[in-house]
Amino acid sequence: MQFAQTLLRRLLTTGVAVGAATVALAAAGSASAEIQLQFQYQDRDVARMVSLGGSCNRCELSGRDLTGAAFTGASFTNATLVGADLRGAEMVGSNFAGSDFSRADMAGAEMVGANFTASLFTNADLTGVSAVGATLVRVRMDRADLTGAELNGANMNGALLTGATFEGAEMNAATLANVSARNANFSSAEIGMSNLSNGDFRSASFRAATLNGARLTGGSFGGADFRDAEMNRTDIRGTDLSGARGLTQDQVGRACGDANTRLPGNLTPRVCRGLAGARPAPPAPPAPPAPPRVRNLVVASGGN
Repeated sequence: MQFAQTLLRRLLTTGVAVGAATVALAAAGSASAEIQLQFQYQDRDVARMVSLGGSCNRCELSGRDLTGAAFTGASFTNATLVGADLRGAEMVGSNFAGSDFSRADMAGAEMVGANFTASLFTNADLTGVSAVGATLVRVRMDRADLTGAELNGANMNGALLTGATFEGAEMNAATLANVSARNANFSSAEIGMSNLSNGDFRSASFRAATLNGARLTGGSFGGADFRDAEMNRTDIRGTDLSGARGLTQDQVGRACGDANTRLPGNLTPRVCRGLAGARPAPPAPPAPPAPPRVRNLVVASGGN
Protein backbone atom coordinates (compact mmCIF):
# COMPACT_ATOMS: atom_id res chain seq x y z
CA MET A 1 0.00 0.00 0.00
CA GLN A 2 2.84 2.40 0.82
CA PHE A 3 4.42 1.80 -2.60
CA ALA A 4 1.12 2.41 -4.39
CA GLN A 5 0.46 5.58 -2.44
CA THR A 6 4.01 6.83 -3.06
CA LEU A 7 3.67 6.25 -6.81
CA LEU A 8 0.25 7.89 -6.83
CA ARG A 9 1.62 10.90 -5.01
CA ARG A 10 4.52 11.29 -7.42
CA LEU A 11 2.30 10.94 -10.48
CA LEU A 12 -0.14 13.51 -9.14
CA THR A 13 2.59 16.09 -8.60
CA THR A 14 4.95 15.50 -11.54
CA GLY A 15 4.76 17.12 -14.97
CA VAL A 16 6.23 14.11 -16.80
CA ALA A 17 3.99 12.82 -19.57
CA VAL A 18 3.05 9.17 -19.30
CA GLY A 19 0.78 7.01 -21.41
CA ALA A 20 -0.68 4.63 -18.85
CA ALA A 21 0.33 3.18 -15.52
CA THR A 22 -1.20 0.36 -13.55
CA VAL A 23 -0.48 -0.38 -9.94
CA ALA A 24 -1.81 -3.55 -8.38
CA LEU A 25 -1.19 -4.22 -4.70
CA ALA A 26 -2.64 -6.95 -2.54
CA ALA A 27 -2.10 -6.56 1.17
CA ALA A 28 -3.66 -8.19 4.19
CA GLY A 29 -7.02 -7.11 5.53
CA SER A 30 -8.82 -3.92 4.56
CA ALA A 31 -5.64 -2.28 3.35
CA SER A 32 -5.81 -4.20 0.05
CA ALA A 33 -6.22 -2.04 -3.00
CA GLU A 34 -6.05 -2.10 -6.76
CA ILE A 35 -5.30 1.21 -8.42
CA GLN A 36 -5.23 1.93 -12.14
CA LEU A 37 -3.83 5.21 -13.36
CA GLN A 38 -4.12 6.79 -16.81
CA PHE A 39 -2.65 10.15 -17.72
CA GLN A 40 -3.22 12.14 -20.89
CA TYR A 41 -1.18 15.19 -21.83
CA GLN A 42 -1.27 17.58 -24.75
CA ASP A 43 0.62 20.58 -23.43
CA ARG A 44 1.08 22.35 -20.13
CA ASP A 45 -1.96 24.55 -20.72
CA VAL A 46 -4.33 21.59 -21.12
CA ALA A 47 -5.90 20.08 -18.02
CA ARG A 48 -4.35 16.83 -16.86
CA MET A 49 -6.64 13.81 -16.79
CA VAL A 50 -6.06 11.18 -14.11
CA SER A 51 -8.06 7.94 -14.02
CA LEU A 52 -8.02 5.64 -11.01
CA GLY A 53 -10.00 2.42 -11.07
CA GLY A 54 -10.67 0.12 -8.12
CA SER A 55 -11.17 0.58 -4.40
CA CYS A 56 -8.68 2.52 -2.33
CA ASN A 57 -9.65 1.97 1.28
CA ARG A 58 -7.59 3.82 3.91
CA CYS A 59 -5.96 5.89 1.18
CA GLU A 60 -3.95 8.93 2.29
CA LEU A 61 -4.98 11.83 0.05
CA SER A 62 -4.63 14.76 2.46
CA GLY A 63 -3.93 18.07 0.80
CA ARG A 64 -4.29 16.65 -2.72
CA ASP A 65 -5.68 18.67 -5.61
CA LEU A 66 -8.68 16.60 -6.72
CA THR A 67 -10.61 19.48 -8.24
CA GLY A 68 -13.39 18.11 -10.45
CA ALA A 69 -12.59 14.49 -9.59
CA ALA A 70 -15.33 12.01 -10.52
CA PHE A 71 -15.80 9.13 -8.09
CA THR A 72 -18.57 7.02 -9.60
CA GLY A 73 -19.47 3.93 -7.59
CA ALA A 74 -16.03 4.08 -5.94
CA SER A 75 -15.03 2.69 -2.53
CA PHE A 76 -12.82 5.00 -0.48
CA THR A 77 -13.82 3.90 3.02
CA ASN A 78 -11.71 5.18 5.92
CA ALA A 79 -9.73 7.37 3.54
CA THR A 80 -7.92 10.49 4.77
CA LEU A 81 -8.58 13.63 2.72
CA VAL A 82 -7.76 16.30 5.29
CA GLY A 83 -7.46 19.68 3.59
CA ALA A 84 -7.95 18.14 0.11
CA ASP A 85 -9.26 20.30 -2.74
CA LEU A 86 -12.44 18.56 -3.93
CA ARG A 87 -14.22 21.53 -5.44
CA GLY A 88 -16.77 20.35 -7.98
CA ALA A 89 -15.94 16.70 -7.30
CA GLU A 90 -18.50 14.05 -8.29
CA MET A 91 -19.00 11.39 -5.64
CA VAL A 92 -22.31 10.00 -6.88
CA GLY A 93 -23.17 6.62 -5.40
CA SER A 94 -19.72 6.19 -3.84
CA ASN A 95 -18.78 4.85 -0.40
CA PHE A 96 -16.69 7.15 1.79
CA ALA A 97 -17.83 5.75 5.15
CA GLY A 98 -15.45 6.58 7.98
CA SER A 99 -13.36 8.98 5.89
CA ASP A 100 -11.83 12.23 7.12
CA PHE A 101 -12.63 15.39 5.12
CA SER A 102 -11.67 17.84 7.87
CA ARG A 103 -10.81 21.28 6.46
CA ALA A 104 -11.40 20.00 2.90
CA ASP A 105 -12.70 22.37 0.23
CA MET A 106 -15.70 20.58 -1.27
CA ALA A 107 -17.62 23.57 -2.60
CA GLY A 108 -20.07 22.55 -5.31
CA ALA A 109 -19.36 18.83 -4.93
CA GLU A 110 -21.95 16.26 -6.11
CA MET A 111 -22.61 13.78 -3.29
CA VAL A 112 -25.97 12.39 -4.46
CA GLY A 113 -26.80 8.99 -2.99
CA ALA A 114 -23.28 8.57 -1.55
CA ASN A 115 -22.46 6.96 1.81
CA PHE A 116 -20.55 9.09 4.31
CA THR A 117 -21.54 7.26 7.48
CA ALA A 118 -19.40 8.35 10.47
CA SER A 119 -17.20 10.57 8.28
CA LEU A 120 -15.52 13.76 9.53
CA PHE A 121 -16.22 17.16 7.95
CA THR A 122 -14.97 19.42 10.73
CA ASN A 123 -14.35 22.95 9.38
CA ALA A 124 -14.96 21.71 5.81
CA ASP A 125 -16.28 23.99 3.06
CA LEU A 126 -19.43 22.30 1.71
CA THR A 127 -21.08 25.38 0.26
CA GLY A 128 -23.44 24.59 -2.59
CA VAL A 129 -22.94 20.83 -2.42
CA SER A 130 -25.67 18.52 -3.75
CA ALA A 131 -26.15 15.65 -1.31
CA VAL A 132 -29.72 14.61 -2.17
CA GLY A 133 -30.46 11.24 -0.59
CA ALA A 134 -26.95 10.96 0.84
CA THR A 135 -26.26 8.90 3.96
CA LEU A 136 -24.70 11.21 6.53
CA VAL A 137 -25.50 9.20 9.64
CA ARG A 138 -23.30 10.10 12.66
CA VAL A 139 -21.11 12.45 10.63
CA ARG A 140 -19.14 15.22 12.36
CA MET A 141 -19.83 18.54 10.68
CA ASP A 142 -18.95 20.84 13.53
CA ARG A 143 -18.20 24.35 12.21
CA ALA A 144 -18.67 23.15 8.61
CA ASP A 145 -20.13 25.56 6.05
CA LEU A 146 -23.08 24.13 4.09
CA THR A 147 -24.52 27.43 2.90
CA GLY A 148 -26.86 26.82 -0.02
CA ALA A 149 -26.41 23.04 0.13
CA GLU A 150 -29.01 20.64 -1.31
CA LEU A 151 -29.73 18.01 1.34
CA ASN A 152 -33.26 16.96 0.43
CA GLY A 153 -33.96 13.45 1.71
CA ALA A 154 -30.51 13.16 3.31
CA ASN A 155 -30.18 11.00 6.42
CA MET A 156 -28.22 12.87 9.12
CA ASN A 157 -29.44 10.84 12.10
CA GLY A 158 -27.15 11.33 15.10
CA ALA A 159 -24.90 13.84 13.32
CA LEU A 160 -22.74 16.37 15.18
CA LEU A 161 -23.58 19.76 13.68
CA THR A 162 -22.36 22.11 16.40
CA GLY A 163 -21.70 25.57 14.98
CA ALA A 164 -22.37 24.43 11.40
CA THR A 165 -23.93 26.78 8.86
CA PHE A 166 -26.92 25.67 6.75
CA GLU A 167 -28.05 29.14 5.71
CA GLY A 168 -30.32 28.95 2.66
CA ALA A 169 -29.89 25.17 2.43
CA GLU A 170 -32.60 22.86 1.04
CA MET A 171 -33.26 20.15 3.65
CA ASN A 172 -36.79 19.04 2.84
CA ALA A 173 -37.79 15.54 4.01
CA ALA A 174 -34.36 15.16 5.65
CA THR A 175 -33.68 13.17 8.81
CA LEU A 176 -32.18 15.37 11.53
CA ALA A 177 -33.26 13.22 14.46
CA ASN A 178 -30.94 12.87 17.45
CA VAL A 179 -28.48 15.45 16.12
CA SER A 180 -26.35 17.76 18.23
CA ALA A 181 -26.74 21.14 16.54
CA ARG A 182 -26.04 23.71 19.23
CA ASN A 183 -25.36 27.18 17.79
CA ALA A 184 -25.99 25.89 14.25
CA ASN A 185 -27.33 28.34 11.69
CA PHE A 186 -30.43 27.24 9.73
CA SER A 187 -31.44 30.78 8.71
CA SER A 188 -33.61 30.85 5.57
CA ALA A 189 -33.21 27.08 5.18
CA GLU A 190 -36.02 24.93 3.76
CA ILE A 191 -36.63 22.17 6.31
CA GLY A 192 -40.19 21.22 5.37
CA MET A 193 -41.44 17.73 6.35
CA SER A 194 -38.09 16.94 8.02
CA ASN A 195 -37.62 14.97 11.23
CA LEU A 196 -35.87 17.01 13.95
CA SER A 197 -37.10 14.86 16.83
CA ASN A 198 -34.96 14.46 19.94
CA GLY A 199 -32.30 16.79 18.56
CA ASP A 200 -30.26 19.33 20.52
CA PHE A 201 -30.86 22.69 18.83
CA ARG A 202 -30.06 24.97 21.75
CA SER A 203 -29.10 28.48 20.60
CA ALA A 204 -29.57 27.46 16.96
CA SER A 205 -30.99 29.97 14.48
CA PHE A 206 -34.11 29.11 12.48
CA ARG A 207 -34.68 32.73 11.51
CA ALA A 208 -36.83 32.93 8.36
CA ALA A 209 -36.52 29.16 7.94
CA THR A 210 -39.34 27.07 6.46
CA LEU A 211 -40.39 24.38 8.94
CA ASN A 212 -43.76 23.52 7.42
CA GLY A 213 -44.76 19.98 8.38
CA ALA A 214 -41.48 19.34 10.20
CA ARG A 215 -41.38 17.29 13.39
CA LEU A 216 -39.77 18.97 16.44
CA THR A 217 -41.01 16.62 19.16
CA GLY A 218 -38.62 15.80 21.96
CA GLY A 219 -36.04 18.35 20.84
CA SER A 220 -34.14 20.90 22.96
CA PHE A 221 -34.65 24.47 21.74
CA GLY A 222 -33.50 26.68 24.61
CA GLY A 223 -32.27 29.98 23.17
CA ALA A 224 -33.15 28.96 19.60
CA ASP A 225 -34.25 31.83 17.34
CA PHE A 226 -37.51 31.32 15.40
CA ARG A 227 -38.04 34.88 14.19
CA ASP A 228 -40.04 34.94 10.93
CA ALA A 229 -39.92 31.15 10.60
CA GLU A 230 -42.79 29.44 8.76
CA MET A 231 -44.39 26.76 10.95
CA ASN A 232 -47.52 25.62 9.13
CA ARG A 233 -48.55 22.30 10.70
CA THR A 234 -45.14 21.94 12.32
CA ASP A 235 -45.39 19.13 14.89
CA ILE A 236 -44.54 20.63 18.30
CA ARG A 237 -46.57 18.18 20.40
CA GLY A 238 -44.91 17.68 23.76
CA THR A 239 -42.05 19.98 22.73
CA ASP A 240 -40.46 22.39 25.22
CA LEU A 241 -40.15 25.73 23.42
CA SER A 242 -40.39 27.80 26.58
CA GLY A 243 -36.82 29.04 26.17
CA ALA A 244 -37.07 29.74 22.43
CA ARG A 245 -36.83 33.28 21.07
CA GLY A 246 -38.82 35.10 18.41
CA LEU A 247 -41.96 32.94 18.53
CA THR A 248 -45.32 34.64 18.00
CA GLN A 249 -48.90 33.52 18.55
CA ASP A 250 -49.42 33.55 14.79
CA GLN A 251 -46.58 31.05 14.33
CA VAL A 252 -47.62 28.63 17.06
CA GLY A 253 -51.25 29.05 16.03
CA ARG A 254 -50.34 27.54 12.66
CA ALA A 255 -48.27 24.74 14.20
CA CYS A 256 -49.70 21.60 15.80
CA GLY A 257 -49.25 21.26 19.56
CA ASP A 258 -50.99 19.68 22.51
CA ALA A 259 -51.44 20.08 26.26
CA ASN A 260 -47.82 19.06 26.81
CA THR A 261 -46.37 21.72 24.51
CA ARG A 262 -44.49 24.37 26.48
CA LEU A 263 -44.34 27.84 25.00
CA PRO A 264 -42.84 31.16 26.12
CA GLY A 265 -44.96 33.86 27.73
CA ASN A 266 -48.70 33.65 27.18
CA LEU A 267 -48.54 31.83 23.86
CA THR A 268 -50.98 28.95 23.46
CA PRO A 269 -50.69 25.95 21.12
CA ARG A 270 -53.20 24.80 18.57
CA VAL A 271 -54.41 21.21 18.50
CA CYS A 272 -54.59 19.94 14.94
CA ARG A 273 -57.12 17.43 13.71
CA GLY A 274 -55.99 14.53 11.63
CA LEU A 275 -52.30 14.84 12.53
CA ALA A 276 -50.97 11.31 12.28
CA GLY A 277 -48.55 10.00 14.86
CA ALA A 278 -46.13 8.80 12.23
CA ARG A 279 -44.52 11.14 9.76
CA PRO A 280 -44.52 10.33 6.06
CA ALA A 281 -41.37 8.60 4.96
CA PRO A 282 -38.89 10.81 3.10
CA PRO A 283 -38.51 10.13 -0.58
CA ALA A 284 -36.18 7.29 -1.46
CA PRO A 285 -32.71 8.47 -2.44
CA PRO A 286 -31.99 8.36 -6.15
CA ALA A 287 -30.44 5.14 -7.34
CA PRO A 288 -26.74 5.50 -8.04
CA PRO A 289 -25.68 5.09 -11.64
CA ALA A 290 -24.59 1.67 -12.78
CA PRO A 291 -20.86 1.24 -12.27
CA PRO A 292 -18.65 0.98 -15.32
CA ARG A 293 -17.38 -2.38 -16.49
CA VAL A 294 -14.19 -1.70 -14.55
CA ARG A 295 -15.66 -1.17 -11.11
CA ASN A 296 -15.09 1.87 -8.95
CA LEU A 297 -13.83 4.09 -11.74
CA VAL A 298 -12.46 7.39 -10.54
CA VAL A 299 -11.56 10.27 -12.80
CA ALA A 300 -9.72 13.32 -11.53
CA SER A 301 -8.51 16.41 -13.32
CA GLY A 302 -6.15 19.15 -12.32
CA GLY A 303 -3.72 21.65 -13.74
CA ASN A 304 -0.17 20.70 -14.60
